[in-house]
This record gives sequence, structure tokens and C-alpha cells, in this order.
Amino acid sequence: MVSVNNPLPLHTQIREILKQEISANLYTDKIPSERELMNRFSVSRSTIREAVIHLVHEGILEKIHGKGTYISRRNIQDSLNTLHSLTDTIKRTGMSPGSKLLFTELINEPDKPGNILLARPFHLITRLRTANGMPIAVERHYYTKDIGDKLLEYDLNQAVIYDLLEQELGLDFYQAEQIISCKPVSNYDSNQLHIPCGTNALFVERTSMNSFGQVLEYYTGTYKPDTYSFHIHTKRHNVSGYKINEE
Repeated sequence: MVSVNNPLPLHTQIREILKQEISANLYTDKIPSERELMNRFSVSRSTIREAVIHLVHEGILEKIHGKGTYISRRNIQDSLNTLHSLTDTIKRTGMSPGSKLLFTELINEPDKPGNILLARPFHLITRLRTANGMPIAVERHYYTKDIGDKLLEYDLNQAVIYDLLEQELGLDFYQAEQIISCKPVSNYDSNQLHIPCGTNALFVERTSMNSFGQVLEYYTGTYKPDTYSFHIHTKRHNVSGYKINEE
């Protein structure tokens, strides 16, 4: 609840409460009316309007004249035709990307990253990714010890990991193999993404290599399903030269 004893202004407190509730999917399409929010928080109309207008400017809400204030449902579309960072994808959508380093570990398990990287121990870097302050993905990056040691010299709350890998560490990300599936989200990831445990989420596995075929990174990402989609452009091959055998 808001408090006059809190050093943050009332509109800022209300803005953060609404942001958390929107992220937790407490509202289906629109937020409560100004009158309902005034009664709930015991504040003036101007305070509610200031909180709401900040969320509109952040792209979290949108006002529709004569109807009310609705939750913005901009979907982030990621192209599968090229290699690029999630930061770039979010920026192309017109949203502001963010990162929060959750934890780093030097580990020997699970087997799959070690087998792909051909190394043990290996580094695991886990981050929460946001768009306009709203959680959209939990990313796990696996690296050999030498690459991971160098990455941890930087502030991974601020830096774009792939910029560091390419521009600072001089690694050549030439190609990747990617698998996209749907899996029930774990309890840990559900808490980070503010969705119920067991919800089916988009699950991405990607192995990135340099031009010599050396594996540079194994990556997994759990994506909040109502905010993210993958886009691929395909075309039909010319099959005019083929014959159909008939019996």
C-alpha cells in the first residue's frame, strides 16, 4: 500500500504497484478506472493521472479516448533469419530493453552444456530480460571457463553480452543452430516472469559457433508466451524439374 512516510512520491509508489500487478497478469485488458484507483489508494485524481501517464510514456499502458486505459500488448517479434541480440530485437519493437543479472556459477552439470562446449567446468550466466521494465525472458548463457572469466569482468546488468563477446573479446559469431519448443515453466522462472508455475512457455535452445565450427556458446531462454513470437521468412523451392512416379 502507498504511504506518506515513504520517501518516494505517491504517484511513483502507485506507478510501481500498477506495474507489478500488470506484470503479474492481474488485469485482463484494462486497468481500473480513475475513480476506483482514487478510492483504493485514497489519493487525488491528479496523483492517479500522473502515475498512469508515466506508464503510458513507458509503453505499458495506452489510453483510448472514451473507453479507458488499456494494457499495451505489443508483441516482440524475433526474426529467425539472422543472428542478433535480444537487445536489438526489443529496440526494433520501439521498446526499452533491460537486463538483471540473477546469478553466475562455475559448474560441471548438467551434462548437455558440457558435452556441447567440450569443457568442464563451464560458466553459467543467468539473466532476467525486460522490455519497458516488464519481464519477458529468463536467459541462461553457458561458456567455457576462459570466456566466462573474461565476461565476468564487466557489468552484465548494463552490457550487451554479444557486444562484449564480439567487440571486446574478439569472438566471431558466424552461425547458430536453434531449436524452439514449448515447455512448462519451472518454479524459479515463473517467479521471475510473473506467470503461474507449469505455464507452457516458449523454450529456445541455441548453439553458436565461429566460422571454423568451434562452439562459442550454448544458450537457453524461457520466453513469456504472451509477449514474444518468432518470425521466419520462407519461400517454396522450384520443383518443376521433379517427376512423380505413377504405378
